[in-house]
Amino acid sequence: MNVPINRPCLLCGSPTSMWCSRCQGAFYCRPEHLQQDWPRHRTECIPTTHQSTHNMNMIATPPPAEPQYTSVSAILFAPEEERPRIVTVNCRPASRSSHGMCPLPLVQQYFPDGQTEGIVLTQGLNGEALRFPLHLWYSPTALQRSSPVNRSIYNITSGSAPKSWCGPVVVLKYNGSRRQGYADAGSNDLPALSAYFLAYK
Repeated sequence: MNVPINRPCLLCGSPTSMWCSRCQGAFYCRPEHLQQDWPRHRTECIPTTHQSTHNMNMIATPPPAEPQYTSVSAILFAPEEERPRIVTVNCRPASRSSHGMCPLPLVQQYFPDGQTEGIVLTQGLNGEALRFPLHLWYSPTALQRSSPVNRSIYNITSGSAPKSWCGPVVVLKYNGSRRQGYADAGSNDLPALSAYFLAYK
């Protein structure tokens, strides 16, 4: 079987007879070009079940890339700050076996005690359903440890909340009612959050 020698390199277009060892369908004139093109090519690089006899023409495929994390804006209610602020939270993708599952937000850095629980807020002002539910992360042990009252929550509720919130609170916004991913949270979400803090007992 003759090895094709006139296939263009996917990166520079030069004629080549070397290909990606994983999918055997992408041609590159040198290993460095496969490495440079890997961030794009990896999304379409499907392992072949066909074993080629022309191993000398294969270019070793880079190792599988780390999962691509996504970043979203979240609202941080820091206990010692006067106002909530917007922070960036990375989300680890759901495993391939859990189709349709939501990515996992990496919020541990905001909780020094390592204890977190989540609440999903589905209703806003006057009990109206939220089009984009809010996901609140908080520390269940903060109150037990006599942590200081969360000043930013105290301020947005004008001190009228029946429950004294302690410790940090991080709020993410789902990208829809199916809760399969997150969208950027922002100041438009504060009225619904304020109503929740005022109603929680």
